[in-house]
Amino acid sequence: MTEHAPVTVLAFDTAAPYCAAAVLLDGQLVAQAEEPMQKGQAERLVSLCDDLLTSADLSFGALTAIGVGIGPGNFTGIRISVAAARGLALGLGVPAVGVSSFDALRYGHDGPCAAAIDARRDHLYFQRFDGEATTEPLMAPALCLPAYDGPLFGATGQSPTYPVAQAIAHLTAERYSTTTQRPAPLYLRPADAAPARDAPPVILP
Repeated sequence: MTEHAPVTVLAFDTAAPYCAAAVLLDGQLVAQAEEPMQKGQAERLVSLCDDLLTSADLSFGALTAIGVGIGPGNFTGIRISVAAARGLALGLGVPAVGVSSFDALRYGHDGPCAAAIDARRDHLYFQRFDGEATTEPLMAPALCLPAYDGPLFGATGQSPTYPVAQAIAHLTAERYSTTTQRPAPLYLRPADAAPARDAPPVILP
């Protein structure tokens, strides 16, 4: 009998002022961390992932797939994590799966709901979902001031069921075998006019 090869997923997200990562082994969480930070994600991300894998007695070479948060959120933070996911996936020869912040917020809730993310400037990033996980959302991701009567996850609504990196890892485990597209940032507003002092990583098409 062929021995089962464990499915090992590393997921991370830097779309908000934190550096978050999680590791799943056959669907079970074996390590996770979320470190608040306004900047410095580019320097910390890979070392944080290495720390988590080491704590679970794993290595990058053991990975089956990589999951990454694609936003919406901080412009530079999204580019950092998406570029890291693409680079790691290419070097390791494993698939990388992009997961929106909306899907991560919603994960673990099966009924109709909405996900909202603070977009600053008195706006929210907002997306509504119906009760069927296999159908398209009721609305495309939007930058708006929503009025919504129902469960709202994130921003000023309820806390999500799972921490962001853990939710991304679970969704990656569900999607990696059928994913054909490389992760790409989900931007709902242009970058601020003032460029960052440290140029963000360049993401190739």
